[in-house]
Amino acid sequence: MRILVHGGKVVDPANGLDQEILDILVADGKIVQVGNGISQKNAKVIDARGFIVTPGLIDMHVHLREPGQEHKETIATGTRAAAKGGFTSIVAMANTQPVADSSEIIHDIIQRAKKDGIINVFPIGSVTMGLKGIEITDIKGLLKAGAVALSDDGKPLENSELMKRALLECKKYGIPIIDHCEKVEESYKDWVINKGEVSSRLGVIGIPNSAEEFMVERDIRLAEITGAYLHIAHVSTSGSVELLRKAKPRGINVTAEATPHHFSLTNLAVQKYGANAKMNPPLRTQNDVDAVIAGLWDNTIDVIATDHAPHSSSEKSQGLEKSPFGIIGLETCVPLVITRLVNAGFLTLCEAIAKMTVNPARILKLNKGSLSEGADGDITIIDIKKEQTVDPSRFESKGRNTPFSGLKLKGWPVVTIVGGKIVFQGAIIN
Repeated sequence: MRILVHGGKVVDPANGLDQEILDILVADGKIVQVGNGISQKNAKVIDARGFIVTPGLIDMHVHLREPGQEHKETIATGTRAAAKGGFTSIVAMANTQPVADSSEIIHDIIQRAKKDGIINVFPIGSVTMGLKGIEITDIKGLLKAGAVALSDDGKPLENSELMKRALLECKKYGIPIIDHCEKVEESYKDWVINKGEVSSRLGVIGIPNSAEEFMVERDIRLAEITGAYLHIAHVSTSGSVELLRKAKPRGINVTAEATPHHFSLTNLAVQKYGANAKMNPPLRTQNDVDAVIAGLWDNTIDVIATDHAPHSSSEKSQGLEKSPFGIIGLETCVPLVITRLVNAGFLTLCEAIAKMTVNPARILKLNKGSLSEGADGDITIIDIKKEQTVDPSRFESKGRNTPFSGLKLKGWPVVTIVGGKIVFQGAIIN
């Protein structure tokens, strides 16, 4: 199929394009021409006039749950949610059941994604066997099978010597460890939310900022010692942002990401939304939210990722203390970025799109994230003016666990094209 995306305002940070009105022709799954006045002959025309056209968005932090937890999400439902959210590529975390700690499981996920997925799925392998933090996986085997990075996300890698050895091993192959930074001590072992006024008011155990910052500092030092590549997941505290800000000028090979919920909400949301505002790391204070936004503004934080973490309604209805951590994010990410960051004046649209296209592509060495001629035909079209209320009952994801239900947001994806195939155009297209 030949697709002509006609007359859109193209935002392609990889090529320095910022709302230039252009046509984009896709044929045989590839972008074959970018310019003005491209012939419409034998092409399906998408009238993108007045809309923003970007490289296909990339989410480098997603929990698809399959295999093993299909009651929460499947590759089919997760990729449909991603397509509706404007994402053409997602990176699947390793904490499946069984854990993605072997080449066989990585291969299985890739085959399932080819069969049931409607967008690109790139799996991540675990750093340690079974996420137990004891024995390092066969990193070479995981990469050969198709893993694009390693992470024990959901659990911290507490053994410093093991982390150092893993970083050195990953350095051989030029891939990052995506790090979940959390030091758990006995005093807050069974923590529920951020430590502070809200945890005291609700009578639940809180975890302090220092738990994240301790591990961020440790792992930045290990990255400096080894020269290896470290990516800090879901940064949530002002101290973590400052540690990253000081590390980058020293030439340490470290990058970082932030989630929409960590730049949009404070721990006060827990009082209103209960378990649907419970995640790991937790929502912090306004000072921390401001610091995360500042980190995005000055490029201390390189990437915006969702940490999409679906759970069943029954799991999330067990009350604040017993409910699992995590919220969904694939279908609300873009309008939250537009509303909270771009329209609020913290980032330009081009800066925001870079954090969801070229930046994650470079970190993971994916041949994605641009609208260059010859690139894969992955394209996202956004109606920057569209205002809509978040309605979880209309989500493609199995998950409904969001604190953003009922919120009116601006800037929604309207078309998603993957490999030259339209997978979302106002509705999922199978």
